[in-house]
Amino acid sequence: MLKRLRIKFVCINMALLTAMLCVILGLVVHFAQAGMEADSLRMMQSAAALSRPNRPGGPPEDFRLPYFIVRINRAGQLSAVWGPGFTHMSQEELRTLVEYAIQEGTPSGVLSAWQLRYLWVDGPEKSLVCADISRERAALAQLAQICALGVLGGFAALLLLSFFLARWAVHPVELAWEEQRQFVSDASHELKTPLTVITTNAELLQEPDRGPEEQARFSQNILVMSRRMRQLVERLLELARADSGRDQFVPSPLDFSALAERSLLPFEPVFFERGLTLTSSIQPGLWVKGSPSHLQQVLDILLDNAQKYAAPGGSVTLILVRQSWHLLLSLSNPGEELTKEELKHIFHRFYRADPSRSQESGFGLGLSIAEGIVRTHRGRIWAESREGRITFHVELPLQRFKQETAAQSM
Repeated sequence: MLKRLRIKFVCINMALLTAMLCVILGLVVHFAQAGMEADSLRMMQSAAALSRPNRPGGPPEDFRLPYFIVRINRAGQLSAVWGPGFTHMSQEELRTLVEYAIQEGTPSGVLSAWQLRYLWVDGPEKSLVCADISRERAALAQLAQICALGVLGGFAALLLLSFFLARWAVHPVELAWEEQRQFVSDASHELKTPLTVITTNAELLQEPDRGPEEQARFSQNILVMSRRMRQLVERLLELARADSGRDQFVPSPLDFSALAERSLLPFEPVFFERGLTLTSSIQPGLWVKGSPSHLQQVLDILLDNAQKYAAPGGSVTLILVRQSWHLLLSLSNPGEELTKEELKHIFHRFYRADPSRSQESGFGLGLSIAEGIVRTHRGRIWAESREGRITFHVELPLQRFKQETAAQSM
């Protein structure tokens, strides 16, 4: 499918670019021809004026227009004034030339059989000015040939460029396709285990020789796995709403400092049970504009992630400070250092830096959901790993009005 998409992109791109190139070069030839024709007619009018019988001396010697003039008196007799570049023609040839010019029925035009452009000039005697256009046609033919070569050369260059552009343009689609395929595969894998447990326990529950204790245990297993599946489905729906843009909210001013303080309270006993120390340093009065429930979810995800992956006996630190017109939240916990590749994929869906702890660490969707929420709030989130500690940073724009009011009150 991606190959057909690239080919289609190249074909459409080449058709548009080639048509545009042909139109541009065609206009160049057209305007060049129109310019040459206008210059030729202007010089023919000048030649007619310079060659009048009452004008002494006639045209100057440096007048290089290849032309001749045929005058027709009232009696219908023809006389010719020969300019540079023309040999004398017989009266029969001149009369034939005049007859063809009369048959054209236009004040000016081209007599292709003689490669001449003609112009009728009124005066005491009607005059037919004829100019040689062989050089003009040769110049236009050469220009057309150059343009044709330019079209062919441009076509080849654009074709080569289109292949690179096709790869570049289709690359995001390819990545999205690969992520979707991986997402479906991972989601199927996550659902497979609880479904297998539910099916197995349901089959055992139907056996008649099972006692009440065993039946209660099988029912409990089914209930636990059903709740796990519901949690996974809810997380998947959250991601689907975020991707489709349906997870909209009405932003409102909120005190993020107070929100962070409240988020720490329910996690203190959790950290205590795991033998972890939770410390915080929160700068008060940092206001943002957003959804309290969504930003609360980001804090819960990061705190839950810290208590799951922190090394036993370590210290988890939460720091919230102001940086210019942004706030910076940093949450660090001790743990094995992550590689650059792991840090690159840590916000991907279903990704776990430690696959052996898959059951304990959930589904690998929390950080992906947190990244989507932060991005919706025009912020950014990233992770760092150094000196035996893993730190997650969240940067959000401050609400300027609240910050200015707080500064004035101080």
